[in-house]
Amino acid sequence: MSDQIPAALQELPWELPRNFLGLEGDAATWQNAGVVIVPIPYESTVSYQGGTKLGPDAIIQASRFIELYDQELDGEPGPDVGVCTLPALHLTSAGPEAAVRELRECYDAILAEAGDRLVIGLGGEHSITSAPVLAHADRLGEGRRLSILQFDAHGDLRLEYEGSAFSHAAVMAQCIDRADLVQVGIRAITSEERALIREREGSITTIFADEMWDNDAWQDRAFDALGDDVFITFDVDYFDPSLMPATGTPEPGGPPWYPTLKLLRRVFEEKNVVGVDVVELAPMGGNSAPDFVVAKLVYKMIAYHSLATRRG
Repeated sequence: MSDQIPAALQELPWELPRNFLGLEGDAATWQNAGVVIVPIPYESTVSYQGGTKLGPDAIIQASRFIELYDQELDGEPGPDVGVCTLPALHLTSAGPEAAVRELRECYDAILAEAGDRLVIGLGGEHSITSAPVLAHADRLGEGRRLSILQFDAHGDLRLEYEGSAFSHAAVMAQCIDRADLVQVGIRAITSEERALIREREGSITTIFADEMWDNDAWQDRAFDALGDDVFITFDVDYFDPSLMPATGTPEPGGPPWYPTLKLLRRVFEEKNVVGVDVVELAPMGGNSAPDFVVAKLVYKMIAYHSLATRRG
């Protein structure tokens, strides 16, 4: 374990990774980084194709081949803001509820040490999201309510799935009593989830994928439904399978790259993004393109965070 990681975090269940972007020196140290990457290779409740436990390492590996210069921002946001990659967290195998509870304890410890740094979790399956969401909701304190911006093909609003309320398919239901929810790109839900969305109108805003093709009006609707403090959870099956085939349950009809970046940049510039996770990459042997897509997505969010930080 690096002696640059705070002593309070030394006892968490780590396994050392490579650094995101291949950064070295001061730009990759805890002391100097404005962004912290937390790999969470957790996989327990996947319901179709597996492999998400391999996602964090594949993302980090692919990130080492990203060009650091970002043409959109005319700079090198990674080295500029600094990115510290923590060791991978290997959670208990004692069941989904125990794993989520352990992850919450880990996130509480990480956030207590991180201060104003942006912490980005790399999954792993989507069930990991409730831990950081609830940790951030508690940290906001009285009078401030967290908003979740969920990029996803699926609603993930089941009360339970395959006997577990801590399934990836139920993760948003774990969060909606503590945070408002804005869902973008949804195109696969149950009738019960649709009823819940209608019942919770005002605290759940859902933008279905087929609403996103004719114009960009959906972006204003999504943005306007968010509060000041936002947690972004990005399930990569949000994208169309033509761009992102490497995920557990690929759904046709997903949104494309550039309109998605446009909304992300606006949110980082005009809201307080308290945290991020990116989940559900299931690497495909012989095809590393999806790994690179996800690594580039993470880097774009780091870039937008860097821009917002510079503007103060």
